[in-house]
Amino acid sequence: MGILGIDVGGSGVKGAVVDTETGDLLSDRIRIPTPDPPTPDNIAVVVQELVQQLDYSGPVGCSFPTVVVNGQALTAGNIDPAWKGTHVDKLFGDATGLEFVVHNDADLAGLAEMAIGAGRGLSGTVMMITIGTGLGSGVFFDGTLVPNIEVGRMPGKDGEPIEFYAGDRARKADDLSWGEWGDRFNYFLQRVSRVFTPAHFILGGGASKKLDKFSDKLDIDASIHVAHFRNNAGIVGAAMAARDSLTDEG
Repeated sequence: MGILGIDVGGSGVKGAVVDTETGDLLSDRIRIPTPDPPTPDNIAVVVQELVQQLDYSGPVGCSFPTVVVNGQALTAGNIDPAWKGTHVDKLFGDATGLEFVVHNDADLAGLAEMAIGAGRGLSGTVMMITIGTGLGSGVFFDGTLVPNIEVGRMPGKDGEPIEFYAGDRARKADDLSWGEWGDRFNYFLQRVSRVFTPAHFILGGGASKKLDKFSDKLDIDASIHVAHFRNNAGIVGAAMAARDSLTDEG
């Protein structure tokens, strides 16, 4: 059964109907720029528009760029502070008339990769890193998710969240070459490795497509894998989460 997966990001809201067994997209992939300001009401309108464009009815999975517990955003991350405390599942459900299952974006991207992507067969500690506006992270031990661990929020050199220094938005804002940014990203991975000692990193998000441009800057012990679903991992994982929620309810 095809299920709609939506990935809310700092620069775009993306969605497609997904075959949750294979991860294949069964519809066009729709991307609508994240509104400015990215308030709950404004993004709810975009989510409603996306659902309408795909002419979809049924359960919806949503990957969201904050700590999410029981459908509620507990942090604001790289979006509007008004999201803190918002019940995202209810907000989007009310806007569309559909049932929403909402979890942290990198957690869901990691779930897709671990189940049917680059993480299949990987054991020990595996970290999914999504390189986008910020740096999302999903942590797995022997295939089991440890949810809502946001290593991108660790303090960096200046005391600000390290994703402000090493995320893709910083690369663009500071007009860095891929090599210059690669040095920053390597610093981030080294910090993460010192704390978690992962055996494997899976890199996703838009910048993962350019790994060949900065891979020579990466100096860590863990093996590095590019996400099989690339920038669609959040969409695929969101659809899988909605499917699994239906199975649990059944």
